[in-house]
Amino acid sequence: MDQIQAMRIFIRIKELGSFSRAAEDLALPRATVSTTLKNLEQRLGVRLFLRTTRQVKITEEGEIYYQRCLQLLAAFDEADNLFAHHKLQPVGNVRIDMPHSIAREIVLPALPEFSARYAHINLTVSANDNAVDLLHQGVDCVIRAWPTENENLQSRPIAMLAQTTCASPEYLARTGTPQQLTDLQQHQAVAYFFAHQPPESHLEFMVNQKVQRVTLPHGLTVSGADAYIAASKAGYGLIQTSKRVVSQALQNGELVEVLPQLIPPPMPLYIMYPPGRFLAPRVRVLLDWLIELFAHLSAVEKNVH
Repeated sequence: MDQIQAMRIFIRIKELGSFSRAAEDLALPRATVSTTLKNLEQRLGVRLFLRTTRQVKITEEGEIYYQRCLQLLAAFDEADNLFAHHKLQPVGNVRIDMPHSIAREIVLPALPEFSARYAHINLTVSANDNAVDLLHQGVDCVIRAWPTENENLQSRPIAMLAQTTCASPEYLARTGTPQQLTDLQQHQAVAYFFAHQPPESHLEFMVNQKVQRVTLPHGLTVSGADAYIAASKAGYGLIQTSKRVVSQALQNGELVEVLPQLIPPPMPLYIMYPPGRFLAPRVRVLLDWLIELFAHLSAVEKNVH
């Protein structure tokens, strides 16, 4: 078996944490995977994995080799497809993960333009608000409202979305509509949490070009942008979210904007993907299209406001 294939086998063992799962993923006999890895270690003169009956753990040398393999194989694939892509559009499957509200209100409505431009790319869009393990879950890139702390991911800001403060008409009928920041003392917010972090129930406003935070009591804690908005519609309190995401709810009266004279700071959006000099063309064109989409969106919102 050639060295390129051996490197691909090594990468899948590392990413899946199992010889058996790597063999199944690559449609190879497990004995072939084990023998290939053994021969690779002998050729390199280092141990790449520590194996026990329960787990496969990569060594320090294995981690260094893994990062280099990613770069080399990306370069190899790029070179292998260099001339084919003069004649053909990028081909293949791309999976992207993003928050429900961003998928529903922004990306999916615009996606037919991408599909028309790149007809040979098959897209999978998953909607999720929590952290995603790209390597283990087979995701090529993610969009999130916070930068990654994962050193194995590249994080790039792509937009600053205008936000609004709002609540349901029923909630405001019970509590009154706040006219200034001091009025918020009589109100509550919907609390939000993600991953293992504690819930947050504060609102933020730009006052004299500085962010002023107001922490409010809460009666309900949710996870996920859709649940956050639905909780406010149900009367559980004030929320702050992308104005574009709740534009329809504001228009039909399900939500009412409050304190419009006090603008919340914009919501940053980031796109994250594995680092490396080379990206597969199918992934790169999607990243470029998303950056273009959100740049246009940000410019429109800036002109409106």
